[in-house]
Amino acid sequence: MKHIFTVCLLLTITILSAQEKGSIVGKLTDKEVNNEPLAFANVIIKGTTIGTTSDFDGLYEIASLDPGTYTIQVSYLGYETAEIPGIEVVAGKVTTLNVPMSASEGVSLDEVTVTTVARKDSETALLLDQKKTVTLETAIGAQELARKGANDAATALSKVTGISKEEGSGNVYVRGLGDRFNITTLNGLPLPSNNTSKKNIDLGIFSTSIIESIGIDKTFNASNYGDFGGANINILSRDYNGSGFFELTAQSGANTEAIGVDNFYLNDGPDFSGFYNSDIPNNPFSNTFSTSWDRKKTASPINSKFILKGGDSYNLGENTRLNFFAIGSFANNNNYRQGVNRGAPNVGNGLPNSDFDYERFSYITSTTLMSNIGLRLGTGNSIKYNFLLLNNSEQKQEEFTGIIDREDDAPEGGGFIQRATFDRTSLYIHQLLGEHNINENLEINWGTAYNYVKNVIPDRRQNTLLPVKNNQPDGPKSFALVSAASENHRFYQELDEEEIAANISSTYKFEKNAEEEFNGKITLGYNGRFKNVDFDATQFNYQFLNVAQQPEVNPRNIDAYFEENPLSSGLYQIRTFRGPSSFADALLPQTYGGEQQINAAFITFEYSFSTKFTLFAGARGEQITQDINWNTVIQGEGNNNLDIFEFLPSLALKYALNDKNNLRFAASRTYTLPQFKERAPFLFQEEINQDSFGNPDLVNSINYNFDLRWELFPSSSELISLGVFGKLIQDPINTFLVVSAANDLSYANTGDTATAFGAELEVRLNILDHEKETENTFLKEALTIGGNISYLNTNQELDSKKVSSETSLSAAFTNTEAPLQGASDILLNGDISYYLEFAEEKNFRSTLAANYFSERLYALGSTGRGHLIDKGYVTLDLISKAEFGKHIGIGLNLRNLLNPIIKRVNENAKGKLDLENPAIPGFLEDGPVTVLSYRRGMDLSASLTYKF
Repeated sequence: MKHIFTVCLLLTITILSAQEKGSIVGKLTDKEVNNEPLAFANVIIKGTTIGTTSDFDGLYEIASLDPGTYTIQVSYLGYETAEIPGIEVVAGKVTTLNVPMSASEGVSLDEVTVTTVARKDSETALLLDQKKTVTLETAIGAQELARKGANDAATALSKVTGISKEEGSGNVYVRGLGDRFNITTLNGLPLPSNNTSKKNIDLGIFSTSIIESIGIDKTFNASNYGDFGGANINILSRDYNGSGFFELTAQSGANTEAIGVDNFYLNDGPDFSGFYNSDIPNNPFSNTFSTSWDRKKTASPINSKFILKGGDSYNLGENTRLNFFAIGSFANNNNYRQGVNRGAPNVGNGLPNSDFDYERFSYITSTTLMSNIGLRLGTGNSIKYNFLLLNNSEQKQEEFTGIIDREDDAPEGGGFIQRATFDRTSLYIHQLLGEHNINENLEINWGTAYNYVKNVIPDRRQNTLLPVKNNQPDGPKSFALVSAASENHRFYQELDEEEIAANISSTYKFEKNAEEEFNGKITLGYNGRFKNVDFDATQFNYQFLNVAQQPEVNPRNIDAYFEENPLSSGLYQIRTFRGPSSFADALLPQTYGGEQQINAAFITFEYSFSTKFTLFAGARGEQITQDINWNTVIQGEGNNNLDIFEFLPSLALKYALNDKNNLRFAASRTYTLPQFKERAPFLFQEEINQDSFGNPDLVNSINYNFDLRWELFPSSSELISLGVFGKLIQDPINTFLVVSAANDLSYANTGDTATAFGAELEVRLNILDHEKETENTFLKEALTIGGNISYLNTNQELDSKKVSSETSLSAAFTNTEAPLQGASDILLNGDISYYLEFAEEKNFRSTLAANYFSERLYALGSTGRGHLIDKGYVTLDLISKAEFGKHIGIGLNLRNLLNPIIKRVNENAKGKLDLENPAIPGFLEDGPVTVLSYRRGMDLSASLTYKF
């Protein structure tokens, strides 16, 4: 209680003192280089020692000034000192002073402005934007991304309060809500998914080198699409407006687990570049496939990355400016996992039905090409074209050794499964954006986009071998006892998705106040999104015959079996899911596809009733149609149509206690739309022992969202905020275990309601901000800390009868309640950064960043089994960078320093295996059974950057 009283007293003193003081903030620009930001200039109160320096973006703040009139002096080495008299500081207010500096002339007072225009990649600028906005928006910019060493958008978002990254993917959980609750946009226009299993694009494929900032809106704004429950994540692509530059970066490194193995193995076929593809051969039933079944040894698994980027801008007239920016990059990464992989425990004895020692070798590539061209016409019109190409691939060589089926295949061990997979996604994005200020009251913004995504899995190969004799697990192996034809197969998949999107809005501002700003703003707009999806897949299964004549097979030379035993030997036949070659439609692929159309109109109203109180209200109407058709083995030919209209109101309130303190409230109604894959009755076999299919009877969920937050901005670069939130979800959608002989996964509205309540605390503080004067310049030293913590409590009803009555599927949930999938009770992020200038244009920066999430639900428990739970762990990264003059910089990144064990368990199981004696049946005691366990390894890399 004593500590609580002390904290409350300090906060009270801070608020009261802030009301008695004022501050001066602004931006310094350099007239010598097209008004680029002027960093590290000195700003002082004349006749005093009170002052500061501008940051990387030319921004500065002199805080806690007594009310009065001051003369401000701005100086920079080699530039004329600017002296601006008569600057008034008012208690509880911020005076903004922007100054253009010149080397050859003084500052004319008519050049001094009181409007701050800030770049969107600066931490300080984004924090100032967050302070001024009415809605609950958060952003992380390029400057912060570099400081925290985030290589991609997914990793960057994991540094934000209340957001965690899904293990093994580039998807994120926002306040415990996973992929289906979020929406991802690029420059405000929607993005397609690159994965049939996901609604959102994998954020891991967006390199931070192409990102100016990432905006995270955890509350619904009526100008955004209503398919929203967790967050609207908007990526702003990098732009450029300065003088010409060209930059080259080379990086090399390794993963400790990958380089720790004696040999590294991958698939036959795919190459270094990641642009590989392979078509089905002309006569597949004759076994004319060109790639090997066997793994192949590769060179040393060294990671590398290369980036080329440049930009320039030109004055085409007095008020016309053309700018362009382009970047090309290629990166590859090698990873290795070794651990255990087990199936769900049997209800009777607590032992997992399958029990494998598991190895996975993987090689990942990422190729990026991005360019944008911008044309500014006068002060009120701009047009921009963006192009983005992303090509991402991963090849995996996975091997499983042990018990395949405790009651059937290799019950005492000795079973062997290998799977070779190459998965490639190519994404093409074209965007045309326009902004037009018709006059000081009216502005129009518009944007159009054409997106095309192609995902291919060409020639996935799987082999399964069993001991010739079940009681001799270490003895010879063969195909003889493999009963299911699909256990040995070659699989081809192709997904094509085309999308056209359009935004247009018109904003009218009214009622100008004494500060020459408008109190009110009304925006009318339209959003359209039109998507076509086309998916097809064919699998060639090897059915083995004549069990008594099957020869022994060397697991490391499976090619030899097929070379010595051609199709004419009669030992096997090739068939698809539709049947053998004698069937007329044997080569007809399984397909699903369809169209999705969203047409929406919205209106928003913003009004400042005073300098302290602002209201932002909106309403949106969306007409959604989702037509899906399929031709699959599960249900033959069919179709299903979803046609709904949603009215989506929203409200946001902001009350400024003073210039440093805000109170915010937000409430809204949104929905969650099922995805094509979740509704398509197609059998996906994406993982060993993890098959799933869609449910055409799925309907959308309805979400009610509430937020309350307090913010304190001690300075232009500091923040303390505390927020609470709540969500009510009607008809939540979940993945569940279907009651069937196959135990497949599917999707359903598994209960009537779900709730989520939580609290978030965020802190960013400057511990040290010191300057040392030398003969030629001022050298800066700074130490900053940041951190955030989120607490989350979620609960949802589980109703097996609801699933049975509303769908053609059956469910048998073990529990009647459960947390939301992917929700962790506690999320923690923390970082400490040190910056030192040891000479002019020579500096060093280092950041230590940590992240923790507590255990979270992976899948609902069913048929007497407990939930599958991902255990929590801590990651720790060290990112360092040094610059030696204008041209050369080096970096050293050490990621995942603690290298924790990543573990998934089945809770409430009746026992756990004796891991010291795994061959002995039985269990030690009641407790969770580990079903997946491995280490990711530490990623070590060094980089060199040269600026021309």
